[in-house]
Amino acid sequence: MRSLAMLMFLSVVASAQEKKEAKLTPIEPAKLTRTEPIDYAKDVQPIFAAKCTVCHSGSEQKGKFDMGTFAALMKGGRRGVAVVAGKPMDSLLYTYSSHNKAPIMPPKSEENPLTPNEVAIFKLWIEQGAKGPTAPEIKTRPKVVLSLPPALVKPVRAVAVSPEKIDKAVVAAGRGNQIHLFDGKTGAFKSTFIDPTLKTADGKEAKSAHISLVESLAWSPDGKTLASGSFREVTLWDAEKGTVKTRLTDFADRVVALAWSADGKLLATGGGAPTEDGEIKVFDATGKPAFEVKNGHSDTVFGLNFSPDGKLLATSAADKFVKVFEVPSGKFVKSFEGHTHHVLDVGWTADGKKLVSAGADNVIKVWDYEKGEKARDIQGHQKQVTRLAFIPKTQTFLTASGDASVRLYNADNGGQARTFGENKDFVYAVASNPDGAVVAAGGEEGVVRLYNGTNGQLVKAMLPPDAEPKKEEPKKEEPKKK
Repeated sequence: MRSLAMLMFLSVVASAQEKKEAKLTPIEPAKLTRTEPIDYAKDVQPIFAAKCTVCHSGSEQKGKFDMGTFAALMKGGRRGVAVVAGKPMDSLLYTYSSHNKAPIMPPKSEENPLTPNEVAIFKLWIEQGAKGPTAPEIKTRPKVVLSLPPALVKPVRAVAVSPEKIDKAVVAAGRGNQIHLFDGKTGAFKSTFIDPTLKTADGKEAKSAHISLVESLAWSPDGKTLASGSFREVTLWDAEKGTVKTRLTDFADRVVALAWSADGKLLATGGGAPTEDGEIKVFDATGKPAFEVKNGHSDTVFGLNFSPDGKLLATSAADKFVKVFEVPSGKFVKSFEGHTHHVLDVGWTADGKKLVSAGADNVIKVWDYEKGEKARDIQGHQKQVTRLAFIPKTQTFLTASGDASVRLYNADNGGQARTFGENKDFVYAVASNPDGAVVAAGGEEGVVRLYNGTNGQLVKAMLPPDAEPKKEEPKKEEPKKK
């Protein structure tokens, strides 16, 4: 039996709700003079796009209510079923949007209520059975008009070192939307890759490698091709000429991870829009699609790497999972769970027996691949571990972190072998040549630091010529007056 206090409380709540609803001024539906039935795609969806989906689709789903597709709409949200076919006044979609019930939608703060005609369309559509689209829904990406990043925005999001010995090694760095090349031994500036066909929305020459920021870089094993990833595209460059071989498009969002197979025949790309299915696409060396892993992850894919024998592809994502797929079938093999935040990178040890993953939880995890279980945690970084770079033919790997440190670890025992210093801000990227003699790292500072991989000593802080600090000329002494 309910207590008197509880009954009084419920009475007060009900009274408050009644007063709240009494203040509502319903939107009177307009009188529609039409004979044809309401068409979901032509009549209803445009209203959703103009008034609703900004708060109820994609990564933004207030009230856990997704209006991005018909199926999601009919499923409803946290408040219950939104549409009851044939019954507008029992449908939350109608009662909220027509202001017959609170909370009204769109909220008053949006200052974008439905018009009487739009309310009438909702009402008639529901009365007619709330029928869905007659053709399968195709989820289209919103059109994005890219503009060049501000002049001061020059983070180094990606670095890659060509697969040669130190005397011939070349460091490629994505600084802002530019790609700069430096000598791997001395750090001397070599060149800048520019795509002359790139133009901004207003038709001006971009004079850069991409319109948006360079998010990822990877040299082919033969050193002849450099792949660069940006917003919704990947460019394959002729490394010697600095010209574009081909541009790959039709990506969902930023391409933040690139990896070549050891034989150079396949290039894997990772990315995807936040909170949507992660994107894993694999191409042949010329840029032709090879295969795609569908529904591999439920969020952005941040890292991927082929196994040493090329038969498997390991991936890591914002959904906190590390997963492995067969090549070239794309068939799921196994997953590894343990990170408590985004998994930002993943790779294989040289023998293919262990996986190593880097997390936004500040932890590095080493996994026994065959057993499918964790071998050890490696802790020490104070902020997220953003990137891994493996030294081929060894059990060692480099790490970059938001704590401004770059380190070398051993996967067998978890020991830290070396540190690479002088970074003063968040480090996004690290890379080395195959024998580990050349190490490069970069981050928010916009500086690429070149290290001697054998002892960790800084060789040079590298910048393109137009970013080098100007040297002050010595002041000329004025002749003394007699």
